[in-house]
Amino acid sequence: MEPKVKVLESDKIYLRPFEPGDAPILYQAMNSDKKLRRLTGTHKVFTLQEIEDFIRSSAADSTRVGFAIVTQDDDTLVGDAALNEMVFPNNRDANFRIAIFDAFTSKGYGSEAAELMLEYGFGILNLHRIELDVYSVNERAAHVYEKLGFKKEGVKRENWYYDHQYYDSVMMSILEHEYRERKKK
Repeated sequence: MEPKVKVLESDKIYLRPFEPGDAPILYQAMNSDKKLRRLTGTHKVFTLQEIEDFIRSSAADSTRVGFAIVTQDDDTLVGDAALNEMVFPNNRDANFRIAIFDAFTSKGYGSEAAELMLEYGFGILNLHRIELDVYSVNERAAHVYEKLGFKKEGVKRENWYYDHQYYDSVMMSILEHEYRERKKK
């Protein structure tokens, strides 16, 4: 058996590159987890082939870095996280996104994965700024982001339509020096 590739690790989880065997799990989660779809703003229904193609092509995409979020105790895939939209390297900024499958929420996996992604972004990729958008219906995520040091920058009013209703999107970001100051405490 090959040793597991653990790019970054914390107490409960580790981040690793996606593997071909992840496709059926992602397919199931992305298409049947209604709560996940709502909180991440996912409208599209993905085919298994589309997910397999994404896994194959994502390693070559220089505008993003994505990881599977996997439990330390039993190697269960519980979500994914990415730094993307790194189109202009001189800006040293990226957009952060994360998804934890509904069966694995409220266990601290998302907080640990977000912390690892911040460390990766600022410590490995040498980013200056990491931003995100969180929908107003996802109050738990907004609370976690604030705890991690993200600052609210503004609100995009009613910019997201889901299930016959419009919602706001809250823009948040954290700068490298803010992250370093929080880590010193």
